[in-house]
Amino acid sequence: MSFSKEEKMMWLEDWSRSGKKAWAYAKENGLIPQTFCNWVKKAESKKPEGFVEVPNQLIRSSVESQQMVIETEVFKIHLPVTICAMELQKVLTALGRFK
Repeated sequence: MSFSKEEKMMWLEDWSRSGKKAWAYAKENGLIPQTFCNWVKKAESKKPEGFVEVPNQLIRSSVESQQMVIETEVFKIHLPVTICAMELQKVLTALGRFK
């Protein structure tokens, strides 16, 4: 199975938030571990120099109370800003059914 660039980025973001080892995360999610680890290496090699990655644990504490709101004429949904891209996509897909 091949994945689009956007799908790979969603998997990588979800993995990053999970705090798990890449190999274990891939196995738990039905991905080919070696392929997923290659995605991780490629993504890490593209990080701009001069920047420092801030661990998710530090970010979560400062943004846990923040929310984003999706509002239509029919409903209003509050979501945490820490929602991962895959979960947000599921929400948006479900909302598309209410058109």
